[in-house]
Amino acid sequence: MTENTTELGDWRELKIGGFVDLIGPLLRSTRVDEKNTYGLQTNDTHKNHLGIVHGGVLTSFLDQVIAVTAWNAADRQPTVTMQMDTRFLGVAKAGDFLEFRPSIHHATRSLIFVDADVTCGTRLIASASAIMKISKPSEKSQ
Repeated sequence: MTENTTELGDWRELKIGGFVDLIGPLLRSTRVDEKNTYGLQTNDTHKNHLGIVHGGVLTSFLDQVIAVTAWNAADRQPTVTMQMDTRFLGVAKAGDFLEFRPSIHHATRSLIFVDADVTCGTRLIASASAIMKISKPSEKSQ
C-alpha cells in the first residue's frame, strides 16, 4: 500500500487504488490535531433508493480506514480484517461530508483491535469495531 496524495485544502487524497478509488476518493486530514481523521465527500453515486448514503459505502470506508490505521500500527505490514462489527446510528444524505475517526483499542504481536466512528458535523452516523490480523509476508513473496 502506498499513500500517494493530492492536496485539497485541509484534506489530501489518498490514492490507494482498487475498490476504494471507485467509490471515493478517500481523504485524510492535514490538520496536525486530526492526523488520523479521514473524509469522504458523498454525492449521488453513494445514495440508495431512499436518498441516503448506502450502508455498504459506510462499511467499505470504515474497513479501509481501520485497515490503514492497523497497517501503520503494524509498521506497514499487511493486515487483513478478521471481524468487523458495524452499528448504524444515524443517516447521511448524498452531499454530506463524512469524517471517519479510527483509534487503536488494543494490540498484540499478531492482532490489532481498532474502533472507528463516522460523523457528519456533530451527528454520529455509524461506529465500528474490528479485529485486524497482521499478515506476515510469506517467504515465497520475499
